[in-house]
Amino acid sequence: MAAVRGSRSGAVKSAAGKTSGKSPAPVIPQLTWEQIRPAAVVLVSGTESFLADRAIRQLRDLLKLEDPSLEVTDIDAASYAPGELLTMASPSLFGEPRMIRVTSVEKCTDNFILEAIDYLAYPADDTYVVLRHGGGVRGKRLLDAVRAATGDVIEVVCTELKKDTERYDFAVAEFRAAGRRVSPGAVRALVSAFSDDLAELSSACNQLVADTSDEITEATVERYYAGRVETNAFAVADSAIAGRYGESLALLRHALATGADPVPMVAAFAMKLRTMAKVLGTRGGSGQLAGQLGLAPWQIDRARRDLQGWTGEGLGRSIQMLAETDENIKGGGRDPVYSLERMIATISARGEL
Repeated sequence: MAAVRGSRSGAVKSAAGKTSGKSPAPVIPQLTWEQIRPAAVVLVSGTESFLADRAIRQLRDLLKLEDPSLEVTDIDAASYAPGELLTMASPSLFGEPRMIRVTSVEKCTDNFILEAIDYLAYPADDTYVVLRHGGGVRGKRLLDAVRAATGDVIEVVCTELKKDTERYDFAVAEFRAAGRRVSPGAVRALVSAFSDDLAELSSACNQLVADTSDEITEATVERYYAGRVETNAFAVADSAIAGRYGESLALLRHALATGADPVPMVAAFAMKLRTMAKVLGTRGGSGQLAGQLGLAPWQIDRARRDLQGWTGEGLGRSIQMLAETDENIKGGGRDPVYSLERMIATISARGEL
């Protein structure tokens, strides 16, 4: 493996004990999400879950590229069982490298704090422990210990992108990574339309990359997401999936009146219903299921919330109605608006009409 292990003796020195007052300045490297790299211990901190999830997936993919035999396991720090970290970090029979993803460190138990601090001093060889802390004061003692550690430890900071300039740079990077040309006006339009949700901004960029072949311009964004600033396809879908028929119908009519196109409207419903179908009936933590389902943990958590009140049969009927609506608005029907309203009625009733 490319990562190099160093001596960790005395790593936690004063940080292992309780601290008072202001936390000491970090001595470990602090990186942005796209700079994440292998290290014995990786602290992924910050409130932007979308970027944190992406950074952790990026690290997993990098480690698998180095060694396909990588063993990935998950620990929920909020329900931590004593000895769990040591057990998972113990050498395996065949000596495969291990990645241990620890979620909910901001809700961790006292046992986890103690054992994680002990682990800092003597990390296992060929093992990469990723600590995901979503913010708050819980676990401060552990955070101080990690940030004061010496050796192969890094922190990846995932703070919310609150400024339009930050979101603009993020969107530009999404298109650059896909190898697509995009005009500045198109990026500004997207950032304006998806200013409240970074995950939706990323999804919009990916959809434009997948559905278009020419340079993405402001006109392209207008065609797909007209009226998105006032109301948007995802807002309509969220309202309908939650069972709020009157609200979702009003949002739909407002979106159409401000120029929204029915095609991306149906695409938003399709994205959400297909994710719900993947998650339906699954068990286990979102971090553990993410790789199996090809989804980010935040998508699994959101789909589980969306599934409240739904049945498998109702979801199946709604997906069938979605397919019919998609055909109708692409030329198979005479009245696209009627088809959309009929679809929303079915989905708002959770497929029980």
